[in-house]
Amino acid sequence: MREFATFEERLSAWTTDAMKSVFGLAETEVHLGVTPTNNDRFGDYQCNAAMELARLLKKAPRQIAQEFTDEAQLPDFIEKIEIAGPGFINFFIKDTALAAHIQSLEHDPHLGVEQVGEGKTIVIDYSSPNVAKPMHIGHIRSTVIGNAIDRLFRFRGYSVIADNHLGDWGTQFGLMLIGFRHFADEAALKTAPVEELERIYVQSYNKSKEDETWREQAKAELVKLQQGDAENRALWEKFIALSIEEFNTIYERLNVTFDLYRGESFYNDRLAGIITALEENGLATVSEGALIVDLEEEGMPICIVRKSDGGYNYATTDLATVQARIEEFHPERIIYVTDERQQLHFKQFFSISRKLGMEASLVHVWFGLMRLPEATFSTREGNVIKLAALLDEAESRALKMVKSSSPDMAEEQQVELARAIGIGAIKYTDLSQNPQSLVTFTWEKALNMEGNSAPYLQYAYARISSVYDKYHAKFPDADIASFSIALDHEIERKLAIKLSRFASAVRGAAENYRPNILADYLYELAQIYSSFYQNVPFLKAEEGVRESRIRLCRITARILKQGLSLLGIESPERI
Repeated sequence: MREFATFEERLSAWTTDAMKSVFGLAETEVHLGVTPTNNDRFGDYQCNAAMELARLLKKAPRQIAQEFTDEAQLPDFIEKIEIAGPGFINFFIKDTALAAHIQSLEHDPHLGVEQVGEGKTIVIDYSSPNVAKPMHIGHIRSTVIGNAIDRLFRFRGYSVIADNHLGDWGTQFGLMLIGFRHFADEAALKTAPVEELERIYVQSYNKSKEDETWREQAKAELVKLQQGDAENRALWEKFIALSIEEFNTIYERLNVTFDLYRGESFYNDRLAGIITALEENGLATVSEGALIVDLEEEGMPICIVRKSDGGYNYATTDLATVQARIEEFHPERIIYVTDERQQLHFKQFFSISRKLGMEASLVHVWFGLMRLPEATFSTREGNVIKLAALLDEAESRALKMVKSSSPDMAEEQQVELARAIGIGAIKYTDLSQNPQSLVTFTWEKALNMEGNSAPYLQYAYARISSVYDKYHAKFPDADIASFSIALDHEIERKLAIKLSRFASAVRGAAENYRPNILADYLYELAQIYSSFYQNVPFLKAEEGVRESRIRLCRITARILKQGLSLLGIESPERI
């Protein structure tokens, strides 16, 4: 067992072995491990195996539980074992073992989180805006959820390749090329390049609807681009460079970074080879001039891989992308973070990938849409809310809060604090929800200092930092590490149990691709700490007790800070 194994891991390993020994079980599909209890009156961990083994052993669950507790030799970190209800087996951790575990976390840079990813690579494909279009509110969930999953896997030791798969190819660029030459405003390109590119596209598109000659000229420009025309390629590369530059201003504000910016165009040379592979494996057939893969046996409609005009579609590009990623990175899995509307597309191309023998595990993390009540924003342009406007509004509202609560703070500090609070509020509102749920965003919830919000957690961290600073100011020469952690008060023990479960929360959030599991953990931890802070003395406690509680404060602060960081949220030292 690893050095910083959680109690859940240690106890599950023991119950599994003990159950097999007591009842003479070989391998079984029944879960023999433990789970945390929902109510600490029933212990710290619970094993429900007796109910599941009843049919197999032909005994009543309660009898199974009794036989187990009578015969099994308890591990040294368990205080006692009890049977409840029809056969629940409840375990109570020894206070001394719990205190020792919390102390051990102080010396572990990973806070007990197992480095299961060492030597393994994961590719995460998220955000993926389209070139020549400003990022809008629809990009926030993919970007924020994807980045949190990215951070969670890195923290577990994986080598993560964060790939921003840009939309940089397609018929729209013919319209962009001809439109740019006729409608570009150089001054606007310098001040707001991507908005100007979008304006050019819209104007060119509208003209194509009315003017067949314009449409034909746009198609001709696209063909020239596809054939490598130097002038058109230079313009196209300019569109990409301007777009990435502006995207990066948004990513910088969100503290999001990517290892790769590879658009659809990067894989163009592979598309013909994908078609050949599909044909050679008997997977593709011609239908009405198009090349299709029939997925009817799997309950899905046909998937077009080459259109009747010879053009390729998204499925073909995505297959080429998987092929390239496997060859270059040899990933254990490839994770895609997109909205719910793309579920069929991913099911189709995942199926085709398997048929082609592509070895990486492919995962689609889909999310529900974000809804915004009317009159949420002071800045709106048409029906599209630009992402920059959302972030501006968040920082503006947070600044009003900061100025009101800390009027004596230097203005520069107020602005910086407002940035951390505002951006954190946006992220947490998203990440605290199950990704697959519809999110209704409100400023009242996002910036609530009392409820389940980023400002509440940020304030909890700042308050703990303040306590720690006051201790050092009052006892500057104290050697806090020379005092052991003791759990003599009920609330101290409750806090320690929650701290010991951080690694399990990280594991659950990563393995289920649900950052909200970690967000829920952090909120519950902050609530328990608040009760701890309100119910026992800190600086006025006697020596030894005082240091034990300060150590609990310190590890709580560290876990809150690390947990928020895994969600991409800053933890200001002062609020």
